[in-house]
Amino acid sequence: MNLSDALQEKKKKILSVWIARTLDTYDSSAFFKQSRDQIANPIGSNIRAGLTGVLELLLSGSRPEDYSPHLDKVIRIRAVQDFSPSQAVVPFLELKWVIRQVLSEDTNTRSLVPELQQLDLEIDRIALAAFDKYAQCRDQLHQVRIKELKSGSYVLTDTPCVSAMLRERRKDPEKHN
Repeated sequence: MNLSDALQEKKKKILSVWIARTLDTYDSSAFFKQSRDQIANPIGSNIRAGLTGVLELLLSGSRPEDYSPHLDKVIRIRAVQDFSPSQAVVPFLELKWVIRQVLSEDTNTRSLVPELQQLDLEIDRIALAAFDKYAQCRDQLHQVRIKELKSGSYVLTDTPCVSAMLRERRKDPEKHN
């Protein structure tokens, strides 16, 4: 069995482990993992769709520019949340670990692990493209914020968010009593 065949054979397992590890980075990971409804769970749905698209393209040997819409689905969400840039793109780098784990579990594919150098290089390129996408998204957020400040609409949008207030109270209940 060659590496390409092994990756195709193990694609579902690789994808399920990769999605689970990525969704574990969220506070509500149990909900994101369980709910498949795109309306009720847009984060989980977009993460699944984005990672599935990236893996499909990676295994088919696609061009780097083809990844952009799938990276956008994942990174756009992570850019507006409390993730640092490295935390936002780490799921793409973890794909290397996931592939090694899945291939190492099977005695038929364990011997293929040393052949992953070219795939690792491609995954690194994907992670760098994800970082570029993250920077674009953050720049867009800052531009929107600047427009709000210039127009004065920040007064309407800067009212405290109920969920943010509750989260703050959970962090320091003594401060809010």
